[in-house]
Amino acid sequence: MTTEVMDPARERLRRWRMVLGGDDADGTGCALSGKDAAMDGALTALYGKGDKGTQSGRDRSAGLGASAPSVARWLGDIRKYFPSSVVQVMQRDAIDRLGLSTLLLEPEMLEAVEADVHLVGTLLSLNRAMPETTKETARAVVRKVVEDLEKRLASRTRATLTGALDRSARISRPRHHDIDWNRTIAANLKHYLPEYRTIVPERLIGYGRASQSVKKEVVLCIDQSGSMAASVVYASVFGAVLASMRSINTRLVVFDTSVVDLTDQLDDPVDVLFGTQLGGGTDINRALAYCQSQITRPAETVVVLISDLYEGGIRNEMLKRVAAMKASGVQFVALLALSDEGAPAYDREHAAALAALGAPAFACTPDLFPEVMAAALEKRPIPVPDAV
Repeated sequence: MTTEVMDPARERLRRWRMVLGGDDADGTGCALSGKDAAMDGALTALYGKGDKGTQSGRDRSAGLGASAPSVARWLGDIRKYFPSSVVQVMQRDAIDRLGLSTLLLEPEMLEAVEADVHLVGTLLSLNRAMPETTKETARAVVRKVVEDLEKRLASRTRATLTGALDRSARISRPRHHDIDWNRTIAANLKHYLPEYRTIVPERLIGYGRASQSVKKEVVLCIDQSGSMAASVVYASVFGAVLASMRSINTRLVVFDTSVVDLTDQLDDPVDVLFGTQLGGGTDINRALAYCQSQITRPAETVVVLISDLYEGGIRNEMLKRVAAMKASGVQFVALLALSDEGAPAYDREHAAALAALGAPAFACTPDLFPEVMAAALEKRPIPVPDAV
């Protein structure tokens, strides 16, 4: 049995041909066939140049147009030839480069796309224009993404925050399995017996046992301007997880130039998301004024502002509110983004002003968020990631 060995030189030409797209000037002289030709066609339809239709291997032109059937076929092709992570990137590029947002208002298109956080953001921005025939399909797409995120994030978040809440309620006569040994040893070092090489713990320090009473208040204040789409999705999921914990009283507020309290919808993050309206201006001061008015136990309250800090309201008043909340005992956390995308564009002057007040502003990944919240609940330094 013989195995065909690919000529390295020809393989390099094939790869360059796929990259360069087959224009007359690509210089490869390499023709594609079979799967390679089909993959090239899918790439040409999205990343081609000009207005001409796709012509196998020669003119690299945008071939999707605004035709729903051709887009549906293209979506099927890219799922067939490329991995899921690449499919999601190509879908986002198709929406941005070819203006296909309106096609997402059609149920058959929504059923064909690969759902991810960015697609949810696009659907939410189209929410007000969405026809009734599409809304149920859109909700199903959003629900799938939300459920996937909850599976990924919920268990670790609950475990991390439950531990933080227990540690924040220390007791002096703990049961054996509730003893905080690190703190107990530190408190009893003076009772060390050299001859026995041991410490006699005259004073035990333990973790408080979880109770059903509300221990902490958390206010999530979320900027719903268009640039914050992914952050809105993640924050809604985390809000639902926090709301499911009886020892945390959670409030979720979204804002642009107006303020909407969505706390009564926290049992279903999909309802929260469809209650937002991505886009518009930003009035952080007004949003913080509302949040401040809802605080009844400042020493037990954590306020999390999720915003790129481009303030359209009164800057000085915004900073005064943050200072007043911190002075009253509120733990204030400012997140420039809550997403996997890294540091976004943000107002550096406002970020520096918040840092000067003791509220550093930084971008936070969903995986880091439970640790940030745990630190805030325990009133210890926030784990700010290193700047990139």
